[in-house]
Amino acid sequence: MIFRELIRNLRATKLCLLLIIFSGIISSCVQNYEYTNFQAKKVDRDYQTKNVIVVVVDGLRYSEGWGDLTHQYIPRMVKILSKDGVVNTHFYNLGDTYTSAGHTSLTTGIYQTIDNSGKELPDNPSFFQYWNQMYDNDHRKSWVIASKDKLAVLADCKKPYWTGKFTPSANCGIDGLGVGSGYREDSLALKIALKILSEDHPNLVLINFRDPDYSAHTGNWINYIKGIRTTDEYVYRLWQFLQTNSTYKNTTTLFVTNDHGRHLDGVGDGFAGHGDGCDGCRHISLFACGPDFRKNIVLNVSREQIDLPVTVSKLLGFSLPNSQGKVMTELFERR
Repeated sequence: MIFRELIRNLRATKLCLLLIIFSGIISSCVQNYEYTNFQAKKVDRDYQTKNVIVVVVDGLRYSEGWGDLTHQYIPRMVKILSKDGVVNTHFYNLGDTYTSAGHTSLTTGIYQTIDNSGKELPDNPSFFQYWNQMYDNDHRKSWVIASKDKLAVLADCKKPYWTGKFTPSANCGIDGLGVGSGYREDSLALKIALKILSEDHPNLVLINFRDPDYSAHTGNWINYIKGIRTTDEYVYRLWQFLQTNSTYKNTTTLFVTNDHGRHLDGVGDGFAGHGDGCDGCRHISLFACGPDFRKNIVLNVSREQIDLPVTVSKLLGFSLPNSQGKVMTELFERR
């Protein structure tokens, strides 16, 4: 009986060892597959751009931004910044129209349905990770800076080979502590962004301002409009900094866009909400300026969120694998 028990235990031990070995082989194969099929490649570049900053004005409905013919709520963008860049009036979120999903498509070039509370990482690597992997960058050369704490998830992804690797630095939410810390004021996000830009001189940055979305969700129209005006001022201050700082002047491309819009009047709870496929939620803004882009022009070329990160990767000289996005060639100065 004792001998039989020993044989049985030995067989069980061997089986466990085989399972462990097999699991290791499978894991290795998955990681090798991920590395092979999700690896960026260098691409030819002949651009003056050395730095890219993407500003996401959270939840601005197009009808209160560039879609308002008076442009009364975005005077800085219209009267000053627009002279240095390109406005596209036909830019859309064709994925899920909420914060985490919109930001995910803007950084990965792939639409994904993702938990909106910050409890889920994006499935795919972001342009941060591809760029860092391609050029062996220090993690402080790329940043996610956000008023909303949950957007710290943009710094990583689920893909086995990429999880925890080639990640950017992140400063999101209260005290920059990330998911669970809570939302902070946009004024603080701007202050921190300018400090990081001044000290670390990162080349690739995403900045999220929680307004107008945060104020709109209260259902208070006056606060919503105030949020738009204030954010317009913050984008202007950022542009002033870029134009006077020796690291960024004449070498930096700036994108200003939105993660989603808001319901049309008469749909759901109107401007207070978002999240469906109505034109108010899908139609968003795009402004782009930089040394390689056209100036003082308005376009109406149909484009979408996943085109932005592909255009960023083109400017910085690497590919964005598996994205269906296309380079927004109409933005570029013709040579």
